[in-house]
Amino acid sequence: MTKKVCKAVFPAAGLGTRFLPATKASPKEMLPIVDKPMIQYAVEEAEACGIKEFIVITGKSKRAIEDHFDYAHELEDNLKSKGKNAQLKEIQELTRAQFAYIRQGVALGLGHAIHCAKPFVKDEPFAVILSDDIIDPDDKLLREMMKIYNKHKGTVLALQQVPKTEIDRYGVIAGKEISKGVFKISDMVEKPKAEDAPSDMAIIGRYILTPDIFNILEKTPPGKGGEIQLTDALKILLKRKPVYGYLFKGRRYDGGDKGGYLKATVELALKNPSVKDYFKEYLLEKVASISEKEK
Repeated sequence: MTKKVCKAVFPAAGLGTRFLPATKASPKEMLPIVDKPMIQYAVEEAEACGIKEFIVITGKSKRAIEDHFDYAHELEDNLKSKGKNAQLKEIQELTRAQFAYIRQGVALGLGHAIHCAKPFVKDEPFAVILSDDIIDPDDKLLREMMKIYNKHKGTVLALQQVPKTEIDRYGVIAGKEISKGVFKISDMVEKPKAEDAPSDMAIIGRYILTPDIFNILEKTPPGKGGEIQLTDALKILLKRKPVYGYLFKGRRYDGGDKGGYLKATVELALKNPSVKDYFKEYLLEKVASISEKEK
């Protein structure tokens, strides 16, 4: 009997250098988008799929993540005394899931971060979510990936077509489409040059992995940048078991990039009931003002 995906791993030990100085002492994952930090969107995405156990791989200066999902009795008492029940409910919901935190002593890459989760994942399949890859809450990427896992009983990677000019930022796959949007992967290359890329389908920040990956990661030598690359381990896994990809057609924002972060902020603000009307009006006025100045 195939085990269900009940755990999610959130690698969060990176230095966040693209957002310095904001991330000098604060985690990139805690940067707010409207009224929630990036990592909370990712946790809520996993919760919507029935996942209730979360493993966060942290590093130095990441304590704020743990505090965010912990109880805040003084704050709760304050909100309760002032009758702010809606805010109180939001705060209390942050503590309803089970969290474990593992310190990645040295940032040796995504593959190393995932291997750090082995003591908690054990022999179960698990999701890996990169919280700075922000998926629009209306799109059901992870849910679709879990359906594919349940059908094929194997590793599933999220894919998205990207421009050739950006291909060298991603792991890129070659594969055959076996059903609509589902590919059986035959090869993958980590951050290739555009002319060497096997396709325009890049691996993005959602994975369903099987516990086989841990033994492979233990033996995977450092790759590009001196880091243990997950892509290198997945290439080894390809030789042993089928690996599948799901081509995502929805909306994704690269929250690790300033431009992507701003786009996500605008898009999600326009969906937030508390600010959408005001913000839409402001944007229309701003665009009209710019257009007038350019005449």
